Amino acid sequence: MTVVKELIRSELDGTLSFGNYTLDTKTKKDGFEFQGDIYKVKTFKEITKLEKNGMFVYESVPGTAVEHFEVSEDVISFKVSGTGDAQITLELEPDTDYIVYMNDMNVGDMKTNLSAKLSVSAELGKESVEIKVVRK
Repeated sequence: MTVVKELIRSELDGTLSFGNYTLDTKTKKDGFEFQGDIYKVKTFKEITKLEKNGMFVYESVPGTAVEHFEVSEDVISFKVSGTGDAQITLELEPDTDYIVYMNDMNVGDMKTNLSAKLSVSAELGKESVEIKVVRK
């Protein structure tokens, strides 16, 4: 299973990778510049959280490692790994319908509430899970 030892990094394909679920104490990295935005990550075995320009983007309980996190107008996609089942919360558009895919399998339609949060559960273990959330 993968962890991001440097806590957050940019990938050659223009995506972000972040998180280290093997840490025993909360560790953070602030001021990471990527494509004109400033990111902050807090991560350890109990939680991983990503903020962009001071705004919530991603959170998992327990902590996870996220690879190739990419956000476009209609799609968020990433690969996530961890030690067990994780609850993942994403900040999207408020009151909007989305289709959630895990490992290319449609796991259902979901609608964000007025606070724009969407939560999914992922069964993590030996294999990482690819998650894609597509606006309908």
